[in-house]
Amino acid sequence: MQKRVAYITGGTKGIGLAIAQALLDNDINVIFTGRTNDSVNQAQNTLDQGRAKGEAAAAGFAADVRDLAAQEKAIAAGTEQFGQAPSIVVANAGVGHFAPIQDLSPEQWQQTIDINLTGVYNTIKASLNGLIEQEGYFFTIASLAGTNFFAGGSAYNASKFGLVGFTQAVMLDLRQQGVKVSTIMPGSVATEFNNRTVSPADKWKIQSEDIAQIVVDLLKMPARTLPSKVEVRPSMPPIK
Repeated sequence: MQKRVAYITGGTKGIGLAIAQALLDNDINVIFTGRTNDSVNQAQNTLDQGRAKGEAAAAGFAADVRDLAAQEKAIAAGTEQFGQAPSIVVANAGVGHFAPIQDLSPEQWQQTIDINLTGVYNTIKASLNGLIEQEGYFFTIASLAGTNFFAGGSAYNASKFGLVGFTQAVMLDLRQQGVKVSTIMPGSVATEFNNRTVSPADKWKIQSEDIAQIVVDLLKMPARTLPSKVEVRPSMPPIK
């Protein structure tokens, strides 16, 4: 019997890499993407070294989520390698530019919307046939910034508010075809998002492996039940 195959965007670090490792640990083959060959090769080495005793494997490809054709090519290459199209898709790639509207450049606005929102549209369009044929599961990694606005967050809030709405509408589009759709909305996560450095001071934050565990748990839910929107918060943040 062929193993299930997953496709993860932004799978070279942080939440995406943790999800890839968790799925491998559950004997699911993983196709993952990153924006550069160097980042993909580094993640490939990490996943190869961290493989569980099972036979699941990972295959990484450089592909920008803003490029629909690049995602289609990555999925096609992974499908050929594993002999099966992805039935689990995780749209994780994201970027953040945070500045007051007076200082937010057109380039920062465009990149945020293109990656965080249009990139997710491209992800599901590239993988949709396999999801429908196999009655699969589509995840988006949104944020609590998708329901909570803040100063300096106009671009990021717009992209994540849009992503939450997009995901819930897609859920309604696909539910009668047997495809499950969920958006996971984390609060503060200890990752290298926006090139920050993780430190011991981040111990109170959600960890990447916690989000990965949620993905695994949702995959194990009974077919009759769909948690379509999952908000995730640190259990005990510092008192301000």
